[in-house]
Amino acid sequence: MEKNKIALVTGGSRGLGRDMAINLSKKGMDVIITYNSNKESANKVIREIQNNGQKAKAFQLDASKIKEFESFFDQVTSYLTTEYGSPNFDFLINNAGTGVNQRIEKTTEVEFDEMLNIHFKGVYFLTQKALSYINSKGRIINISSGLTRFSLPGSSVYACMKGAVEIFSRYLAKELGDKGITSNVIAPGAIATDFGGGVNRDDQGKRDIIANITALGRVGEAEDIGGVVAFLCTEEAQWINGQRIEVSGGMLL
Repeated sequence: MEKNKIALVTGGSRGLGRDMAINLSKKGMDVIITYNSNKESANKVIREIQNNGQKAKAFQLDASKIKEFESFFDQVTSYLTTEYGSPNFDFLINNAGTGVNQRIEKTTEVEFDEMLNIHFKGVYFLTQKALSYINSKGRIINISSGLTRFSLPGSSVYACMKGAVEIFSRYLAKELGDKGITSNVIAPGAIATDFGGGVNRDDQGKRDIIANITALGRVGEAEDIGGVVAFLCTEEAQWINGQRIEVSGGMLL
C-alpha cells in the first residue's frame, strides 16, 4: 500500500495557510504546519485535518529566524521518522509572512530587514534546509503576491521581497529538475484575511476599490487560494514547473 504524501506548510495556523493545509488534507495528503505564536489556532487546524481522515502535526517556527531552522528540522524529521519510518516529505509550501504598509520615504531599515528576513532570506534558507528531505518528484510552492505585477503605494518593500522569491523559484526549478522536483509560485491578489491588519477584510472603502478593479467584482477569500495550491501537489500538475500563477480574480487586468 502506497503511503500518503506529506506536505509541510509554513504559517498554516490561519488565513491562506490554514486553507491550504485543509485543502491538501481533502486530497488525501498528510500535513505538517508551522505557527509563530498562536498554538490554539494551529491545534484547531490539526483537528480539522484529522477530521478529514489525515495525519497532522504542528510545530512552532518563526520563519524569519534562520538560526532556528536546524532545530526545527530536527523536530520535524524526528516526528516523520517515528510516524512514517523516514525523515522525508513530499511538498514544501513557503507561505508564512507578515505585511508592512509604508511609503518609500518613511520605510525604516528595521522594517526593510523584517520583510527581507521573513519573505526572502527565510524562504531561501528554509528551502535550502528542506532540500535534503524532499522526496524525488516532490513539489516546492512559494507564495508571492499580485504586487509583483502591479504597483500600489506603500507596498514597495513587501513586493520587492516577493519579486526576489519569484526569481528564486525559477532557479529552484532549474537546479532541481534532475530530481524531478518542481517549483512554482502562487501569487494571490487582495485577500480578505487578517494579513496586514485585516484591511482587505474590514475596510469597506478599500474593499469597494478592490472590487472595482477586479474582473470578477469582489475581494478574494482564503478559500480561493488553498485549492490551487493543493492542485499543484497532485499528479495532474506534474508538468507545471517554473511558473508564476496569479490567483487574483483578474485584478488590474
